[in-house]
Amino acid sequence: MQYLLTIEYDGTDFSGWQIQPNARTVQATLEAALSVFLGHPARATAAGRTDAGVHAAGQAVCFRTPRELSPEIALRALNALTPDDLGIRTMHAVADDFDARRSARSRTYRYYLWNRRSRSPFWRRYAWHISRPLAIESMATAATLLRGEHDFSSFRAAGCDAAHPTRRVSRSEVRRQGDLVCYEIEATAFLRHMVRNIVGTLVEVGRGRRAPEEVVTLLAMRDRTKAGATAPAHGLCLWRVDY
Repeated sequence: MQYLLTIEYDGTDFSGWQIQPNARTVQATLEAALSVFLGHPARATAAGRTDAGVHAAGQAVCFRTPRELSPEIALRALNALTPDDLGIRTMHAVADDFDARRSARSRTYRYYLWNRRSRSPFWRRYAWHISRPLAIESMATAATLLRGEHDFSSFRAAGCDAAHPTRRVSRSEVRRQGDLVCYEIEATAFLRHMVRNIVGTLVEVGRGRRAPEEVVTLLAMRDRTKAGATAPAHGLCLWRVDY
């Protein structure tokens, strides 16, 4: 039997998703809980790897077991076996050929900015504090120019191991709710640090250091050194995976 979990986690105290020697990771923590509950080792395969400090509200994870499980019992047990910064929201059986990563139709990320002169103790773990006012309309205009299929080499981290840099973006928008600014992007898949590099560039637009139309030029240049700095990890959240 193969099962699909929807999990959420506060990435602050995790060294990312993937298992690493001598590091606390989401994958290792979840697999430890699965092994105790199932009575045998179980490999957890995610829809995408998140970096250290990145959060998730809707990460999708598959695991296999010879046992037929009751989702209600399994959810209760797994949530009792996992720490407070990791939780399992849903669970259901999926076909044997289902793949958490390859079967995904799209992924949605949100990046939060706390845009107020004074910092927020409440949002400090989940939003990048920008104390000076941002031109939200300019940022929103720049964001819309990223929609469609493009070569995102200018927003790709140097260590990215993706086979090619082309991605199709179906949603890219900036909106403000009081002091909180949210950038939301949905795409078929993402390059390493792609969202954080886009956000770093959008913030430069918001600060008046770039014109919104410059993102089109950056896409054409395919040069990472020309785009903005990488935004901090703690503002990023894997919001949803759609199949």
